[in-house]
Amino acid sequence: MNNLWEKYAKVLVDYSVKVKEGELTIIRTDSYLSQPLVKEIYKQVLLKGGYPVVRMGVEGLNELFIKNASDKQLEYIDPMTELEYEKAKNLISIGAPLNVKNMARSDSKKLAKRSGAMKHLTEKMLKRSANGDLKWVIADFPTQALAQEAKMSLDEYTEFLIKSCYLHIDDPVKKWQEIGEYQDKIAKYLNTKSQIHITGENTDITFKTSGRIWKSCCGECNFPDGEVYTSPIEDSANGQIYFDFPQIYRGNEAQKVLLTLKDGKVIEAKAEKGQEFLINMLNMDEGSKFVGEIAIGTNDMIQDVTGNILFDEKIGGSIHMAIGASYPDTGGKNISGLHWDLIKNMKNNGKIFADDVLIYENGKFLI
Repeated sequence: MNNLWEKYAKVLVDYSVKVKEGELTIIRTDSYLSQPLVKEIYKQVLLKGGYPVVRMGVEGLNELFIKNASDKQLEYIDPMTELEYEKAKNLISIGAPLNVKNMARSDSKKLAKRSGAMKHLTEKMLKRSANGDLKWVIADFPTQALAQEAKMSLDEYTEFLIKSCYLHIDDPVKKWQEIGEYQDKIAKYLNTKSQIHITGENTDITFKTSGRIWKSCCGECNFPDGEVYTSPIEDSANGQIYFDFPQIYRGNEAQKVLLTLKDGKVIEAKAEKGQEFLINMLNMDEGSKFVGEIAIGTNDMIQDVTGNILFDEKIGGSIHMAIGASYPDTGGKNISGLHWDLIKNMKNNGKIFADDVLIYENGKFLI
């Protein structure tokens, strides 16, 4: 297994963020469980001549903070964190939760206030990333909590993670490069189009994308990966869209979400479960009711919902739409403390039209 973590670390360090000599590299993780992988990442950064700094979380601190913090404390961002967002050249974040539901009973209004306070850090990170001054990647280490959420044993989940990342093959980097080449062709085609029209179960919605950039995701910011995405024109989304998969955000869940949008803004939101949480997130700030991203998942190694957005948004045959912050590197201008990816299954008669041409049906590209 040690060889696996070394292989995983090399992909993240050499391929995803491409650490160079002299670069400050922050390695974040939310628990001690990820130590085998974190140690290998630390070693690989050193071998590249970089300066690794590890930030390891303590289980339960976020829960205690939201429960006990005053409004003033919720809005406070410590200067050390500010400095990391300003100075780091690479951010490697490793999820390894002991409990994925520890925030499920937290006050959603306080969660929204905290997210709003961190909005400027997200904005800073995305701007630095867009101009090439910062590289970042999010990945996971298999834990019992993630396996349980996915309704798998730990061994089954570990195998699922390995295959989703193509770490089971001799040269995963080559595979991700091949995926990138295929997705680049899709993005290049979509960059010639000005409107996207999506239909399906309880869904008929349009987005304008003229002047925006479609991009391919092939393991450089998320690992695993597999999607093409853009940020639509902020006032362009019109229609209705239904998300049949469970929608999980920060340990909270909304199910069977139906959104109605007019001139880019959510004007009506319903959920069979998690209605109050959904509304509180949408009311987070001025940008949280607007669409920040529309994307098409392409990773056919991921077929089942696991409750983990890092994997679920990449499901082959799905799309996702994020409400909240958009991506500056695509031309997006929406600013928010929220970026909640909502996932929709497209295998049941889902269709995507680009400038009235059918390009995608039942989970597969036709182009």
